[in-house]
Amino acid sequence: MSVDRRSVLRGAAVGAAGVGFATVGSVPSLAEATPVSHSHHGPGPFPTHRPFPPLLDDPNGLLALPAGFKYKVVTHAGETKLKSGQPTPSLHDGTAVVDNDRNGYTLIQNHEIGGNDPLGVPQIPGTVYDSAVGSAGGCTVISVDKDGRNKGEWVGISGTLTNCAGGPTPWGTWMTCEETESKANGTSRLKDHGYVFEVWADGKTAHPLPLKALGRYAHEALAIDEDRTHIYLSEDASGPNGLFYRWSAPRGYKLSSRSYKDLADKDFGTLEAMAILGDDGKPIPDVAYLTSAQLLRPFRVAWVPVADRDGLTVSVRNQFTEGQVTRGKKFEGVYGTRDGVYVVNSFAEGGTADLPADGVPHDGMVWFYNYDAKTIQLVTYFPESAAANKGAEAKYDDYNFDGPDNVTVTPWGSLILAEDGTASSHVLSATPGGPTYAIARNMLNDSEFTGPTFSADGKVLFVNIQTPGITLAITGPWRDYLG
Repeated sequence: MSVDRRSVLRGAAVGAAGVGFATVGSVPSLAEATPVSHSHHGPGPFPTHRPFPPLLDDPNGLLALPAGFKYKVVTHAGETKLKSGQPTPSLHDGTAVVDNDRNGYTLIQNHEIGGNDPLGVPQIPGTVYDSAVGSAGGCTVISVDKDGRNKGEWVGISGTLTNCAGGPTPWGTWMTCEETESKANGTSRLKDHGYVFEVWADGKTAHPLPLKALGRYAHEALAIDEDRTHIYLSEDASGPNGLFYRWSAPRGYKLSSRSYKDLADKDFGTLEAMAILGDDGKPIPDVAYLTSAQLLRPFRVAWVPVADRDGLTVSVRNQFTEGQVTRGKKFEGVYGTRDGVYVVNSFAEGGTADLPADGVPHDGMVWFYNYDAKTIQLVTYFPESAAANKGAEAKYDDYNFDGPDNVTVTPWGSLILAEDGTASSHVLSATPGGPTYAIARNMLNDSEFTGPTFSADGKVLFVNIQTPGITLAITGPWRDYLG
């Protein structure tokens, strides 16, 4: 999420998802496809749902929503306060609801701040990783009631940098990801950065230890699989493009609330990078060689071991030669289900060094990797709109989407995507293999949305406007349109 095309581009790109449903290994016709139950969280048949009504402009100029939906501001950088008295930090990013009980919800939230900042995460004793970075990145914990009202906010980890996304754990914590490869310099950084850290929500527990087993690189997001033996991680990096990784536990080991001690060992388990295999059995060099023509087609995947996961002398992604792995511009959001994991590529612009000369530009790709089948499918595809990317604003703003970033799976099995593209930013509802609808539009500014996360009871969608940093609780008849 560190690259924002709004700094150089204006306009919105035309987006279109394919139609149909799929089961891994075969793609039935529309006539053969059947909707799934509300409890479905697998790869196929994919869920379907009703179209959302048109967005209505907000008289307060903050958030356009469909009729029947409303929002509440939970936190606002610089305006709401932490329990310690400091202002809420800025640049809200990856977020998860880690607890859902009769009294309300508990969220853990990243702040993507790359250095000492007046609205950085304050360094609270016991939560600090690197004291030299000052009030920079980190995570806050937010307690809200069932209506989304803020009941208190405090620091979960501090002294980290550029906390982008991450992922929830099955035991109720959050793994936060540093999107940087900055190394210690003896002054502004006393320690290396580019790690994953585990964050607790109880206000008492803090172990700011880098989970070195998961590698040191520009982390974006991650997901832990159902059997607690693998972690899937994305890398948002360029020159060369980033990779999608899998960490595997040693034989007989299962991840738990005590695993942070083991994961602190850089040699614990195995870290590998993904290779999508073509029909000839060789790795496809970049995801941009695949287009909507391959929508829902399963491709076999191989995993290639990482030599030096700490990147001591050579960045992890540079340790692979061309033809070994599959790269991708802006590997971003990751979210796991019991059957597989979704991963997003936000965009790849034509005429840039980040797109292979014979690759195809696009404005967003969403993939589904199936654990058992060991295949990956392209389930949503936004083709590039070259005209819009040159600066012309889209005429039909709420139909034109680009730059999907964070992703979450709803309680009913469909997807919520947060846009980080050009012109207006949206929160999107996407059916894998099917249509995409706008369910919110940022009316405040052109900042991206981040951190979409549903409460487990399906009542509240929490989402952030990254700049200046606003957390919103959206309620309404979600089941009517997603169930």
